[in-house]
Parts: sequence; C-alpha cells; structure tokens
Amino acid sequence: SQANFEEDSQKQPAVGHWKPLMPSKGSKEEPETGWQDAGGVDETQSTEQLNVSRLRSSSVEIREKGSEFLKEELHKAQKELKLKDKECERLSKVREQLEQELEELTASLFEEAHKMVREANTKQAASEKQLREARGKIDMLQAEVTALKTLVITSTPSSPNRELHPQLQSPSKAVFRKGHGRNKSTSSAMVSAANQNVTPEPVSHECKEVDSILFAEFQAWKESPTLDKSCSFLDRIYREDVGPCLDFTKQELSELVRVAVEQNTLTIEPVASQTLPVVNVSAGECGGPKKCALSGLPRTCKHRIMLGDSGNYYYISPSCRARITAVCNFFTYIRYIQQGLVRQDVELMYWEVMRLRREMSLAKLGFYPSEM
Repeated sequence: SQANFEEDSQKQPAVGHWKPLMPSKGSKEEPETGWQDAGGVDETQSTEQLNVSRLRSSSVEIREKGSEFLKEELHKAQKELKLKDKECERLSKVREQLEQELEELTASLFEEAHKMVREANTKQAASEKQLREARGKIDMLQAEVTALKTLVITSTPSSPNRELHPQLQSPSKAVFRKGHGRNKSTSSAMVSAANQNVTPEPVSHECKEVDSILFAEFQAWKESPTLDKSCSFLDRIYREDVGPCLDFTKQELSELVRVAVEQNTLTIEPVASQTLPVVNVSAGECGGPKKCALSGLPRTCKHRIMLGDSGNYYYISPSCRARITAVCNFFTYIRYIQQGLVRQDVELMYWEVMRLRREMSLAKLGFYPSEM
C-alpha cells in the first residue's frame, strides 16, 4: 500500500501542477481551479495515510522489540530461577547431611557418655571392693599386732608365756605354727619385739661392754635394715654363727634346712602330734624315732621337720632342734626390726641381737635345755 501511495504521489504532482503555457480562447478558469482543489485534497490524504502507515510501522517495531526484550528477560529470569532451584536443592541436601551428622554425633556422644558412666560405676565398685578388702586386712593386721603385743607384754625371762614359748611345754601340749611362726617362739627374742616399755631383764648378774666394731656394723644395718647377707652385719653373723650352727653331718639336707630357715618355710612339730604320713624319700634319709636325719646318729627324736610344702618329714634330735630353733629366733627378731615392730633404743636392740648370737653359739657347741 505504501508503494502504491508513493507511485500515486509521484504521478499526482505531475498531473496536478501541469499547466498549459497558453490558455486557449474561450476557456474558463473554473475547471482548472477545481482540478487544483481535487489535487490538494488528494495530497493531504496521501500525507495522512503516510503518517498513519509510519505510525503503524513504528508501533509494530516497538511491539516486536518489546516482545523480544520481554522474551530475553523471561529467559534470563527462567535461568536465574533454575540456578536458584539448584542452589536450594544443594542447600537442602547440605542441611539433610548436617542433620544426619548431628544425629549420629548426638547418638555417639550419648553412647560414649553411657559407656563412661558404666566404666566409672565399674571402677567405683572395684575401688570400693578393694577398699573394703584393704580395711579388712588392716583390721586383721591390727588385731594380730595387738595380740602380739599382748603376748610380748605378758612374757618376760623370769616369767615366760608358755604359749609364746612352746619349748617350755610338754611335747603332748606344744602348739606349733607354720614357718618360723611355729619355731621362732622358742626363745625370749619376742620379749622386746614389739614393746617399747618393757626392757629385757638381764639373764644373770654379769658385766657387759659394747664392742665398737660390732655396734657400728649393727647401727649401719639399722639405718636400712635388710635380709641381704652381703651387708657386713649379716655377713659376719652368717660366718660366725648361722653357718656353723646349721652345719650338720648330712650336708645336702643341711643346705635345704638353711634355705628353709631363710625363707621362713621351716616347720617343726612333735612326733606324737600326728600320724606319720607316707613320704617319697627313703627311711634312711628321713631318719626315724631312733635316728636323727641331720646328724645320722642314733638318737631319740621327739620332733620332726618339714621343708616348705614338700610333705616330707625328717626326724631330728633335741640337739639339732636346739640349733635350728636358735637360728630361727635370730631371724625372727631381725625381721621384726626390719618391719618396724621393735620400738626400742638401738643399744637395747643390739644387746638382744648379741644374746641371740650367744644362744646360737651355745647350741652349736651342744648345749641345749633339758626340755628339748
């Protein structure tokens, strides 16, 4: 339509503005004027139509551009929406993962807490049990110490306690206990073992003088009491008293007796106290009621010994029993000192040790009480 309008506009001015050079005679101006009016109207209409078409084309272009712009914006919004949806989905997964981890962590913490509580309750129960056992042991030890002190206080050289000194009892009434507990009470070594108020009375009216070398060795040992025979104090006593006192004719059995005395596992009991058990060793090694197993001599044996828990008994003569008992008394007393049961002056303890050494010396020379 625009093309037709342009063609018309190009043709119309040629027709509308064409004028004859010379008007003919008798012609009138009215027709020309009418033509001109008709051409002006047509030109105005063509201009309006041109403007309308231009407006229409502009509105179409604007509409198309607006549509394209809106499509682009819509496409961008859709892309952003998809990105946001993906981000929301990712955050939702992260939140679910965190919630799951939090639940697992909470469950593990509760489990660990319950486990710690159970372990604490178990440890507390074990500790309470150990505490009760320790208190029971303490009470038992205190009762034993009290009984020991009672026995010690009620026994003196002038008036010995016969329960504390079974060698003073008749063989049928003697009571023996395992280890040195059965044998250590054969002297008054326990008189001052656990009593600081009772002073041992002198055996006889005799003069005494402290040997400086022996006293120095005893003082050095008293600072750190030990049963290791490598120290000078015990080494001298082993060489001068213990060794010779336990040196019997049967060397092999003598060595076993010495070890049992040192380990406090020697047992002495009267022959008539129990029925004789069956032993695995020969009768010659064990001796018999009329033969001493240590000396090998025919002697009347009122006692027998057992080394540890072997179950083998050996018959011993009164002289051998006196020698073993003297050594047991010495070891019993120094054990009391080592355990802190003797609460006396150092010099008094020294003289008690010397008295025990004298007993060992007399026993190894063959002197022993008639009650043996």
